[in-house]
Amino acid sequence: MARKKQEPEQNKRKINTDGIMGLHGSTTEQPISETLELNYMPYAMSVIVSRAIPEIDGFKPSHRKLLYTMYKMGLLTGGRTKSANIVGQTMRLNPHGDAAIYETMVRLAKGNESLLHPFVDSKGNFGKVYSRDMAYAASRYTEAKLDPICAEVFRDIDSDTVDMVDNYDATMKEPTLLPTTFPNVLVSANQGIAVGMASNICSFNLKEICDTTIALMKNPDHDLLETLPGPDFSTGGELLFDENATRDIYTTGRGSFKLRAKWRYVKDGNLIEITEIPYTTATEVIMDKVAELIKAGKIREIADMRDETDLNGLKLTIDLKRGVEPEKLMQKLFRLTPLQDSFPCNFNILIGGMPRVMGVGEILQEWTAWRTECIKRRIFFQIQKKEERLHLLKGLARILLDIDKAIRTIRETELESEVVPNLMIGFGIDEIQANFVAEIKLRNINKEYILKQTKVIDQLEQEIADLQDTLNSSRKLKNVIIRELEAVSSKYGKPRKTEIIYDFQETAVEEEEPAAADYAVTVFLSKEGYLKKITQQSLRMSGEQKFKEGDSLLLSKETTNRAEFLVFTDQFQCYKSRLSDFDDGKASLLGDYLPQKLGFEPGENMAALVFCGDYKGFVLFFFENGKVAKVSLSAYETKTNRKKLTCAYSDKSPLVSVMALEQDAQMVLYSSDGRAMIFSTAQLLPKTTRNTQGVAVMTLKKKAVLTQAALLENSGIVNENRYRSKTIPTAGMLLKDEDSPDKQQTFDV
Repeated sequence: MARKKQEPEQNKRKINTDGIMGLHGSTTEQPISETLELNYMPYAMSVIVSRAIPEIDGFKPSHRKLLYTMYKMGLLTGGRTKSANIVGQTMRLNPHGDAAIYETMVRLAKGNESLLHPFVDSKGNFGKVYSRDMAYAASRYTEAKLDPICAEVFRDIDSDTVDMVDNYDATMKEPTLLPTTFPNVLVSANQGIAVGMASNICSFNLKEICDTTIALMKNPDHDLLETLPGPDFSTGGELLFDENATRDIYTTGRGSFKLRAKWRYVKDGNLIEITEIPYTTATEVIMDKVAELIKAGKIREIADMRDETDLNGLKLTIDLKRGVEPEKLMQKLFRLTPLQDSFPCNFNILIGGMPRVMGVGEILQEWTAWRTECIKRRIFFQIQKKEERLHLLKGLARILLDIDKAIRTIRETELESEVVPNLMIGFGIDEIQANFVAEIKLRNINKEYILKQTKVIDQLEQEIADLQDTLNSSRKLKNVIIRELEAVSSKYGKPRKTEIIYDFQETAVEEEEPAAADYAVTVFLSKEGYLKKITQQSLRMSGEQKFKEGDSLLLSKETTNRAEFLVFTDQFQCYKSRLSDFDDGKASLLGDYLPQKLGFEPGENMAALVFCGDYKGFVLFFFENGKVAKVSLSAYETKTNRKKLTCAYSDKSPLVSVMALEQDAQMVLYSSDGRAMIFSTAQLLPKTTRNTQGVAVMTLKKKAVLTQAALLENSGIVNENRYRSKTIPTAGMLLKDEDSPDKQQTFDV
């Protein structure tokens, strides 16, 4: 407990009490944990609340600032202007630099095709969401204005429907939210990574979302799948419908949808044309993966593949070899490439400044509650304006009773400042009404004008009563929202782009992948985990093997390109791989870093590497407690293509060494108290359970541990009979100098 209270000396830093280091030489010590709390936590909260996570209107602050700037520039009804002009104006609200602002505009633009309903009507090259390498043009070349759908985004924004706050330098006002008349939060795809949390919201069809919202408002128990069968993406493609997964996402806000490309076979040219791809990938990623598979010999049916995307849209063309069945090839490509991908959902949204992960139904309920509040504020604003007008007209009606008296009062008043007070006294009206009367033009002080103005008093009173009745009725407020949703759906609704496939079968491995080319190679593995596979020809021509500074050779082995191997880690896991998955290297290169190549978990380190051969033989695990586990290699042979095996060996004692043998052999064990013993692996029975604790082979004295294991032939022991034991466990014998392990060489194979 004392260790928790006392901050370690190395975790403290010097903090200058004057704010300038060394100004007066006075410093104080502050725990680093306190520094992180004071400085990092505010940053984390700022990223979560003010940057990365969208709010209930479906926008992040950067989106909102850009669109509001364009709205104030009159770009909703006017013509396009240069994007650079918009970027410059937006910096009055968003001081994060022109590059970040323009990137935001690009994603919202029609030309980029990121959104089902773009908010920016663009002209020029804005890149494409489905292309990784197609760069957008600079802001000085492109033009933009607001898309007509933004009329629904800014409707009644000037009627006090949302709060307005100061911008960063308090020179102008900006809205905290935009009063969208439809659930844009689920219509526009949105992704954000904050500190410690993220958000990933897929897009849904506008018409389906509006219909679903209306249905939920009429019946809270409405089944969402009846009106909202699944997401809809701007890149189209096909959605593989899974009812259980979809319901789970609609309920929890987490899960994933399976997407795949849309294709057609052109018989005349014996080719396949891919015209739509999953939203989560890009054409270059697909092309690179297919090229990699062709190079590895896993796909032999393709003669050529090229990107023929043009002004008509996306198109990837695959030339087939003679006799290839297009359907079978596409099933293989779906299985091996991003042509079939998943969209991970994480519906994390800011509600009242707090991040919440919600299902679709809950999001629509929150949006309805927020939109109801916007409608209430709008109606209250309208009532206030009408009441102000009514109040003025009632004062004007008083003048109608005696126009001559009003004229006489004004004419006989000596001082201008007394005109209003005299009218107030003469007609029993307040100051606001008197000012309104006093400002009437002389030509309008006649009975006809005043009667015409006061005729609307009854109409205004009726309108105010109707608005007040709506304000006080939850049913009428719902009807207002429903009418607006129906209008938006009718005006801006579009057919689905992503086709839903209800009847489909998961693509299974029906045939073995073509075998990789087989040729002789030499493998070099360094102590830090770098692996190089070098062909015999390259090895003959190369010089000294290159390693990182401080690294050295751990093992080398001559084998073939098809060889499989197992990598055991200190987290009791095993990773399977093939040498054919690695590119041929050279002596001058460092090689592939195994933890990265095999996808180790954070903090996981390599413990040993063994080659599997034909999975005949066994693996020996030597533990510090003196036990040895003999596990059949066949226990690591999997029928599927699994790359990672958990519980690969026992976790009861620290691992000392791992060795793979095809047949039984004589082994030497060494302990930390200077003893050694020889035994035959035939004395151990092989196990098929990978995490077996093993058999006690060496009896250890208190505080002593097993430190090393080696093949007898490599140990250099001269007096073999001294250390050999017919029974196990045994304590072994003290080592003589001539049998010392210092002169031996050991290799794990």
